[in-house]
Amino acid sequence: MIDFKSIIAKNIVSIFNELNENELLEFIEVPKDKTMGDFALPCFKLAKSLKKSPQVIAEELYSKLVDNLDSNFSKIENVGGYLNFFVNSEVLVKDTFESFDEIINKEEDNNKTVVIDYSSPNIAKPFHVGHLRSTVIGGALYRIYSFLGYNVIGINHLGDYGTQFGKLIEGFKRWGNEYNLEEKPIDQLTKIYVRINELCKEDESVLEECRNNFKRLEDKEPYYVEIWEKMRELSLKEFKKVYDVLGSKFDSNNGEAFYSDKMNEVVELLEKSGQLHESQGAMVVDVDNGDSAPCIIIKSNGSTTYETRDLAAILYRARTYDYDKALYVTAYDQTLHFHQVFETSKYLGLDEKYTNGLIHVPFGMVLFNSEKMATREGNVIKLQELIEEAISRTRKIIEEKNPDLEDKEDVAKKVGVGAIIFNDLSNSRIKDENFKWETMLNFQGETGPYIQYIFVRTKSILEKAGTDFDKFEMKDVDYSLLTDKESINVIKKLTGFKEAVRNASEQNEPSIVSRYLIDLAQSFSSFYNENKIICDDEKLQNARLGLTYMVGRVLRTGANLLGIQMPDRM
Repeated sequence: MIDFKSIIAKNIVSIFNELNENELLEFIEVPKDKTMGDFALPCFKLAKSLKKSPQVIAEELYSKLVDNLDSNFSKIENVGGYLNFFVNSEVLVKDTFESFDEIINKEEDNNKTVVIDYSSPNIAKPFHVGHLRSTVIGGALYRIYSFLGYNVIGINHLGDYGTQFGKLIEGFKRWGNEYNLEEKPIDQLTKIYVRINELCKEDESVLEECRNNFKRLEDKEPYYVEIWEKMRELSLKEFKKVYDVLGSKFDSNNGEAFYSDKMNEVVELLEKSGQLHESQGAMVVDVDNGDSAPCIIIKSNGSTTYETRDLAAILYRARTYDYDKALYVTAYDQTLHFHQVFETSKYLGLDEKYTNGLIHVPFGMVLFNSEKMATREGNVIKLQELIEEAISRTRKIIEEKNPDLEDKEDVAKKVGVGAIIFNDLSNSRIKDENFKWETMLNFQGETGPYIQYIFVRTKSILEKAGTDFDKFEMKDVDYSLLTDKESINVIKKLTGFKEAVRNASEQNEPSIVSRYLIDLAQSFSSFYNENKIICDDEKLQNARLGLTYMVGRVLRTGANLLGIQMPDRM
């Protein structure tokens, strides 16, 4: 596939050979306003290197390029210190059709490994809407990196350790015979958790007993371990129901408890580094030369912390997976925690490759009526209920608009779940999401159902022409007939698919793919409205069918990267 950016960069370096080609590639932009070209070079970014004004640089480049314009471009313009490049449409169309497999297919293995820590709910608590973000963002990144040829390890780092279990155990000791854990176990455990938290607020001695319970769990006292194992087993069984619907899969479910016998080494390595010291009865490591809050390794009561276990996990993952990147997909309110952990990991004696590869991928909170949800307050919306409601509402829409649709239940599930996932991934992950049913389940506008609908339209167009979508042959397509503006716009969108996926991986931002899919769907809709695809001219019809097929393939591939399945009918 032609790399137009590289051609532009090479041409510019041939004029100003003191410039760096790779740096130029970073400077070249794709204008949102297509009247400004397909690619643009803002010459102000070269002013410092060339010691000239942007306008002088632009004029000099323009005068030397315009008279000997590369055949891959139809024209070049000098506008306000920007050089705007317009791709030769004939070249673009030919290259897109002939290189389509390169656009759509998974890249070859690049021998790099990415570990992605995501979802990671706390056991014995409801899997609520707040967990949705980590699950779908992490799942999308898993598929995006895999598509780009990385070896990806998905880890569900379950919250199955910590003081909260000391609280649950205390609640179980006090009131366990009042609750039936075999029937809706998470609901029952949540009631115990809310109840014990209220008691802890009223009585500090109860909170202290909860902390002691956790210490006994760490010491593997049988009674406490037995209760904990039961809670974990019941929780995983419930979580699996949600994961199955979302299509979430993990290579490891090693939670915090997995590292309970691996934390002594962390303490020993930090002691050896000379960085571990006592502070107010706790053992800590200073961060940022003491300018930030210290990283607490051992509490004053002798128990370990989240930080200790995360450091043990870093050691284990570096040794086990030899990762190039290790992503942690959690809410942005954990930014300080991961800063402390990542800085402290530098004292574990690991190669810099591993500590430099640690990346926190933060996302905004899911709010409920503008308030943060909290399990201890009982203020949550369960994800299972949300999914069931989405499917139910979709089912009603189908009954109203297309009651004779085949496989209605399957379509309702794919569209309902797709609406939830796309709603979460359609905007920058860092934005807070104020949860409202009407927003989450909006089936109009720039939504998952809209992308699914456009895909179904591409499929039905090919079927109407007597062609099976998945058996369409591109070899007989005369793509030179696609010269109208709408066709060219669609083709330009198609060429940007791989770049959108790469940008999503570089920024760990799945919304880049989401927005790309919306743009592609909208450009195809314009093409469809302006062109009669099934027509009397057989060659023109086949060319337009070819373009329709490519759009459908890219929509389906891109949606699958996000975790959205495409229905065959709607």
